[in-house]
Amino acid sequence: MLRGLYDWTLSLAARKSAEWWLAIIAFVESSVFLVPADVLYLPMALSRPDRAYRYALIATLASVLGGIAGWYIGHYAYDAVARPILEFYGKYDDFEALRVSSGIGFIILMLVTSGLAHLPPIKVVTILSGVIGVNLLLFIVLAIVARGARFLFLAWLLRRYGEPIREFIEKRLGMIAGTAAAALILLYITAKYAL
Repeated sequence: MLRGLYDWTLSLAARKSAEWWLAIIAFVESSVFLVPADVLYLPMALSRPDRAYRYALIATLASVLGGIAGWYIGHYAYDAVARPILEFYGKYDDFEALRVSSGIGFIILMLVTSGLAHLPPIKVVTILSGVIGVNLLLFIVLAIVARGARFLFLAWLLRRYGEPIREFIEKRLGMIAGTAAAALILLYITAKYAL
């Protein structure tokens, strides 16, 4: 199933409507969709490097709007919408454990790491943020910073290095994301216990 979704998403990059598809996928990724917008963003930016920043802005805006939708789902429709989605992905028990043990500082950390590196998936963080009542304005600002930094950094890399950076990102994205997430968690723990 995942491979089919991935292949379908890649096929969208060649269409004239690719920007609309990028916006739609970035939006739904932040609330319910399994495939990250990067799988469409990267081929689009590589095929049209002159539009890499434009695509980054589209993906950022749509992702933040999707995150707001996820926040509303978590805040107002947890039992009706969010719970079935989490159960469908087999993440309900993990989500409940996070819900019980999460404070605002941990949510902020997860939002930043998720926005930057998909760890944990952004949809989980957006829904959880709504469930525990993270201030919506703070949530929006953090989502803009985290998602914007991700897409704009990718745009810069792709404009500067082109095809070689795509291969590097695709081969080592998990390692890069894991290292960044570990560093942020270590920073958070250090700051928490230093105070």
